[in-house]
Amino acid sequence: MFHVRRLSALLAAPVVAVLVAGGLSGCSSSGDKTAESGSAHRVIVDAKGRTVSVPAHPERVLALSEPTLDAATTLDVHLVGATSGRGQGGLPAYLARKASGVPIVASVAGPNFELIAKTRPDLILVDGTVAVDDQSIDTLAQIAPTAFVSKTGENWKEAFRAAANVLNRSGQAAAFLQKYAGQVSAVRGKLGKNAGATVSIVRWGDAMPSVLLKEIAASTVVAELGLHRPLSQDRIGKGHSQPVSLENLDQLDADWMFFGTLGGATNPSGGNTGGNADVAASRAALRRAAADTPGFDRLRAYQLGHVVPVDGSAWMSAGGPQAEWTVLQSIADALETS
Repeated sequence: MFHVRRLSALLAAPVVAVLVAGGLSGCSSSGDKTAESGSAHRVIVDAKGRTVSVPAHPERVLALSEPTLDAATTLDVHLVGATSGRGQGGLPAYLARKASGVPIVASVAGPNFELIAKTRPDLILVDGTVAVDDQSIDTLAQIAPTAFVSKTGENWKEAFRAAANVLNRSGQAAAFLQKYAGQVSAVRGKLGKNAGATVSIVRWGDAMPSVLLKEIAASTVVAELGLHRPLSQDRIGKGHSQPVSLENLDQLDADWMFFGTLGGATNPSGGNTGGNADVAASRAALRRAAADTPGFDRLRAYQLGHVVPVDGSAWMSAGGPQAEWTVLQSIADALETS
């Protein structure tokens, strides 16, 4: 067990010193506050309005959500711990290669404080896509400086910029977003006969399917390409997905359907369910849907061969720069015409 009071005492002194030196003045971040190499800190104000002293050059970062894990790996930050993917027992499938070897110390259901303490992080990133309350954040802050990067439903680009600011890598984030914008323009210019097509985003679970609504990050990629959602999906809901009964299967249909799964669960509650969410898992789920679901094979998208199995961990979870690049590439591979 880690000792909260002792850690609190150790961390409090440098934070106070930085605040006095920085003067704050309402800024979201400031420059280095100490001259000693390797111990420089910056002051940031996080998405909860908390003033946090963070390392100017963090070397042992712990990312406790899918978006912060995505951002940290995109920015080539050294990670000492990560969260498991939603509905999965390990890393999000689309990040499994880039984050290979990073230990799992949390799930979307919450952090494991003892495992986290053992990683000896110098910076912890968390956001509103995981189950952390103010008490949990206070506990994390006794282990290492902890920044709450973004709230639930934050635009993925803004969330990425916020994470980059905490990590002191805003320039790298800006370069990635510029590259992404160029790729969006390039793909949009090659859609040809598919320009303006309707796109359905379907998550297949064991009990029933769900459609993903406008607030999910993948939907923003669809919109940037000038593509449209079918009317049943072109809305914001109470959650980012909406279960669809088998009697209303037509709500899944569109010119194109991007079809995925998250560990087999329709609305996974978090935790390590041990499921798979990669393209192979989606192909298997599609075979089951076509074979076992009356009426699925009569959907127009299916009959046209326009149902595309995708990586559910990128398409159907919280989103991030690499997730949306994956979404963009999936659409390009399916819809681009010569």
